[in-house]
Amino acid sequence: MKQITLGKTGITVPQNAFGALPIQRADLDTAVKILRRAYDGGMRFFDTARAYSDSEEKLGIAFEGMRHKIYIASKTMAKTPEDFRTQLDTTLKNLRTDYLDLYQFHCVDRCFAPGDGTGMYECMLEAKEQGKIRHIGVTAHKIGIAMECVESGLYETMQFPFSYLSSEKELELVKKCEESHVGFIAMKGLAGGLINNSRAAMAYMTQFDNVLPIWGIQREAELEEWLSYMDSTPSMDEEITAFIQKEQKELTGDFCRGCGYCMPCPMDIMINQCARMSLMLRRAPSAGWLSENMQAEMKKIETCLECGQCAQKCPYELDTPALLKKNYEDYKKVLSGEVTVQ
Repeated sequence: MKQITLGKTGITVPQNAFGALPIQRADLDTAVKILRRAYDGGMRFFDTARAYSDSEEKLGIAFEGMRHKIYIASKTMAKTPEDFRTQLDTTLKNLRTDYLDLYQFHCVDRCFAPGDGTGMYECMLEAKEQGKIRHIGVTAHKIGIAMECVESGLYETMQFPFSYLSSEKELELVKKCEESHVGFIAMKGLAGGLINNSRAAMAYMTQFDNVLPIWGIQREAELEEWLSYMDSTPSMDEEITAFIQKEQKELTGDFCRGCGYCMPCPMDIMINQCARMSLMLRRAPSAGWLSENMQAEMKKIETCLECGQCAQKCPYELDTPALLKKNYEDYKKVLSGEVTVQ
């Protein structure tokens, strides 16, 4: 397994890291067991956030007494200095530690900078001076904002969605990070669940010497799959290359990644599932997606107000109402038998 150094931070870990968002959905005992197994299996970088309900607390319990053996990154969605300081102290308490290896502004819609009037970047500098954080990072979903943050020279790491379905723009961002010595942390390496071949996903990441993927892990079976690549790391051979090329033809373009930042919907439409239903029907066992419950959820699309709130909030700048309608029409054809899926 290749070792990755995150830019100028000096943080060097295996190119196989743990994304701790999903463990908020696991019970405490299961979460702790998974986290400790991840460490035993060789993972050393663990990414969480204040916004991930009890994820931080579970990490704190799992790794109490062994803080120096791992790297922990967390995030804040605070918009004011007061909230920043409160959230940071809560995070440190939850994680049972007195410092973070990396603290990131979470899902930013602007590039916080010294003197911009918000006081937010100054909070990062203050926390660093106090020893509460060691490195300053940022996460984004909009490519323009991400590029601005990297070019600012203010951030040591950039966390951004990246997978073998990414476009040339995302590849340019990865290259820019490498040139600027900014560590690149790849979230959504499975494209929000659309990628179901972990071997291909891992092989793709190994092409980049500056990319650290954080895999969202909720179940022991998922973890064991990723850990198996520690000793037997897949590479871009002819078979995997051909597979990825086929996937790219089928899946790239304007598709919903299922991130959920567009929600809630005023009409209670489950946008993060309904706007990508056509793809999910063809990439996962369809019975669950065709249940009475999901039929009712899809029918809610008929109530869409076309208010545009979802499109305004979409980090990928998609025409979400149009995607919903398109997916609903396809869904009805599948239900009627006009179109068949596996």
